[in-house]
Amino acid sequence: MANPVRITFLGGLGEIGRNCACIEVEGRIIILDVGLMFPDTDMLGVDLVLPDFTYLRANADRVDGAIITHGHEDHMGGLSYLLRELTFPIYGSALTLGLARNRIEEAGLLDRTELIAVRDGERRQIGPCEVEFVPVTHSVPHGFATAFHTPQGTILHSGDFKLDMTPVDGRLTDLALIGAMAKDEGIRLFLSDSTNADERGHSGSETSVGKVLFDLFHQHRGRRIVIACFASHIHRVQQIADAAQSFGRKVATLGMSMKKNVRLAREMGLLRIPDHALVDIDDVRDLDPGEVCVISTGSQGEPMSALALMATRNNRWLEIGPDDTVILSSHPIPGNEMNVSKVIDGLVRLGAEVVHSGIEDVHASGHAKQEELKTMLSIVNPEYFVPVHGEYRHMVAHAKLAKAMGVVDAEHARVCVDGNQLTLDDTGLHHTDDVPAGYLYVDGIVGDVGQGVLRDRKVLAEEGVVVVVLTLDVANGAIITGPEVITRGWVYAPEAEPLLSECADEVRRAVKEAYAEGSTEIESVQRVVRRAAGRFVSESTKRRPMIVPVVMEA
Repeated sequence: MANPVRITFLGGLGEIGRNCACIEVEGRIIILDVGLMFPDTDMLGVDLVLPDFTYLRANADRVDGAIITHGHEDHMGGLSYLLRELTFPIYGSALTLGLARNRIEEAGLLDRTELIAVRDGERRQIGPCEVEFVPVTHSVPHGFATAFHTPQGTILHSGDFKLDMTPVDGRLTDLALIGAMAKDEGIRLFLSDSTNADERGHSGSETSVGKVLFDLFHQHRGRRIVIACFASHIHRVQQIADAAQSFGRKVATLGMSMKKNVRLAREMGLLRIPDHALVDIDDVRDLDPGEVCVISTGSQGEPMSALALMATRNNRWLEIGPDDTVILSSHPIPGNEMNVSKVIDGLVRLGAEVVHSGIEDVHASGHAKQEELKTMLSIVNPEYFVPVHGEYRHMVAHAKLAKAMGVVDAEHARVCVDGNQLTLDDTGLHHTDDVPAGYLYVDGIVGDVGQGVLRDRKVLAEEGVVVVVLTLDVANGAIITGPEVITRGWVYAPEAEPLLSECADEVRRAVKEAYAEGSTEIESVQRVVRRAAGRFVSESTKRRPMIVPVVMEA
C-alpha cells in the first residue's frame, strides 16, 4: 500500500490572487507559490492581502522548499513576508528568481533562503519527491507547469498558462512532454488554471498585440506616447520597444519596478533593446514629443503609481497635456475597475488621448479560455481533476467543462475552496480536513489589521465618530466636568451646537440614574454613556456613528 499524498490549499481558490498550496509527500512539504492579493475597495487602509501562514508556521520543520511557477506578484509577492517566519530554498526559472530576488533583497531576507534556478524539462529531487518543470506560455516569460512524481502517481499543476502558438520568444507550452507523461505513467490528479474558464474561444496571441501597437504608433506620429503595462510583462515591453524603434522613438522607463525589471531582462538576454534606443526619464523633456515613448507602471490605476500621479499632475517627471497619447496595455484586474476608470478620466481631463482595451486590442490575456482548457484536459486525461486559480464561478465553470467532455467521471471533478485539505491514496481523492486559510491583511506591517479593525474603519468612514468625555467623582456620582461631546463625521459641530448640548444632557441624566441604581464602577458607567449617546444619536439623526465614551475619575 503506497503512502498517501496530501494537498492543502492556502489561497487562490475563490479569488484572483493569494495563490498558495502545499504538496505533502512522506510527511515532507513542498510549497507551491506564495502570492499576494490586492485589496478590495472595502478593505480600508489595507496595502495588500496574504494567505494565512498558520499551517506553514505549525509545520515549519517539515518544509523542504517552495516552487514559484512564474514571476507575477499573485504567485510570488508573499515570499518576503513568509521568509520572516520560515527559512526554505526557492525553486523557479532564472527570470522568476530574478524578479523574486528584488523583493526579498528589499526586505533584507536573502540570507534566509537559497535561490535555485531550474531549466525547461528538468527533473529535480526536492525532499522525497521528484519534481518535473514543464514550460508553459503565459504573459510573463519562463513560466512552468509542475509535475510531482509521488507514490500515488503524478500530480500535475498547470500554473498560469495559455496555448499561444506564436509567442514572442518562441517558447511554447510543451504539450508533447505533458502528453508523453499522460501516456506513459498517467496523470492521477490535475490542478489547472481556471481564470478564463467561463470565456469561450481562444485567448489572443501576444504577437497580435504587437501589430495593434505598431498601428497605434503610426496613427499617433508627432505625439508623445506613454504606454502603461505590467512591469513583469517582458514580452509586452519588447513589442512596445520594437514599435517605438520602428518609428525612430527613444524609449524611457517610468516606475521603479519597470526600471528594475527592464534592466534584469536585458542582462539575462530576454529583452532586446539596444543602448542607443534607451534614454533616462530625466532627458525626455529635451526631446520632441514625436521622438518619445515612455513605458510606465500603473496600468491597474494603483493610487501612488506613476500613471495615477500623471493623471493628477503630481508626477515629477512627466506632465500630461493635449500633445500626449496614453495607452493602457492591460485589462483591469477584478476589483480595480474603479481605480482604472478614475485614472482614465483624469488623463482625459488633462487633454490627453487615451487608448485602452475597451477601444483597441492592446491587451491579450495570459490565461487559457475554454477551447484551450479543453485541449489541455484532453491531453492530460487525468483520473481526478481540481480547478484552481480563479473566483468560485470560474472553478465551477472549469469543472463543468471537464464533466461535459467526459474526460473525468462527474464525481472525480472536485471544486475546492481555500483551507480545504485533500488526501490522495490508494482508494482515491478525499476531502479529509480543513486548515486556517483566512485573509492576512497587511497595513504597514504584517498582522496589523484584523476583521474587527476593518469593521471599525468602515463605520468611521461611513458614519463618523462621537466621543463623549466626562470626569466623575466616583464616591458620590457627581459629574465634575463635562459631558463634552466631540464629533468627526457625524454632524458639523459649529452648526450643530444645540444637538451636541442635547446629547450631553441625555448622557448626564443617564449617568445620574445609573448611580441612583447603584452602578458605580467606571466600566459600567462607560457602558451607560455609550448606550445613552448611541440612543440619542440614532433617534435624532437616524445614523449609527462609532460612540467612544471617555470616563475619568476625579
